[in-house]
Amino acid sequence: MKRKTIEGLLLTGALLFATVGCGSEQPAEKTKIRLSEVIRSVFYAPQYVALEKGFFKEQGLEVELTTAWGGDKVMTAVLSNQADVGLVGAETTVFVNQQGATEPVVNFAQLTQRDGTFLVARQKIDNFNWSMTKGKSIIGSRNGSMPQMVSEFVQRKNGVNPKVDNTIIQNIAFDNQTAAFASGTGDFYQAFEPAASILEQQGKGHPVISLGKDSGKLPYTVFLAKDSFIKANPNTVQKFTNAIHKAQNWVQNATPEEIAEVMKPYFPQVEKDILVSVADRYKKADIWAQDPIIDKEEWENMHEVMRQAGELKTPGPYDKLVNTTFAEKAKQQVK
Repeated sequence: MKRKTIEGLLLTGALLFATVGCGSEQPAEKTKIRLSEVIRSVFYAPQYVALEKGFFKEQGLEVELTTAWGGDKVMTAVLSNQADVGLVGAETTVFVNQQGATEPVVNFAQLTQRDGTFLVARQKIDNFNWSMTKGKSIIGSRNGSMPQMVSEFVQRKNGVNPKVDNTIIQNIAFDNQTAAFASGTGDFYQAFEPAASILEQQGKGHPVISLGKDSGKLPYTVFLAKDSFIKANPNTVQKFTNAIHKAQNWVQNATPEEIAEVMKPYFPQVEKDILVSVADRYKKADIWAQDPIIDKEEWENMHEVMRQAGELKTPGPYDKLVNTTFAEKAKQQVK
């Protein structure tokens, strides 16, 4: 009896130790991803949804988000290993390839599938036609930027010769454009949100057309990384893409009010009703990609936009600069 009692005590102790050990076990360490976004913009709502709703954390990722304030700065951060992943226009990888980079920067997941700007007029125009811009001035973006290339592409498509039939104002800093238009500069303004909605609310401007609808689909904003990073960290890239696709699904099914509520922490200076207006306008314009796959047709459309702008010296090989493996798997697995 004594021996059995001792053995029983030892067994009980072992079980208690195992139970306590399991209860005090620390959660698995999360993989850290340094993400650099080109600007802070409501245009990138699905990214903020993935962060705020915990979709990255569900995948075991800890995402450190920084804002570079410039496509060249994002690319510099990625190339110099200061960032693991960049969020920027896919055209930047074409430019890097044109410059003879020794290692390609690869686009692996798409976030936005159309240009996110709206042409804002001073007066409300129910039946806008691009011929109305002839002899007028438009506050635009710098040469070589995707917004400017898309604007010129859409104008040509609609029978307007940009900078000949009209004047493009390009000497105003991005941060000052909305104030400049509100104070009387330009007849039209190619505006991102929330500028378009703010001007509309103030009665100082009226969005008349979505440039993204007229330009067609293209990989306007994508997640990219150095080829070596992707090859060394395929599981991490897959988890990142899974989280993005879950956010894309959430956004497609959410109301503008729900999207605005999630975005609010990232735009504390913007009133919620403006965020609701932005989300509604972007959903109606089909701005956000429904899945992260960058297809070849979109890639070629981007090339045509760049070609017409005189910015395409050497086409970016789709098979070299685009990897759809992770996006295709995410689309199959994430519902």
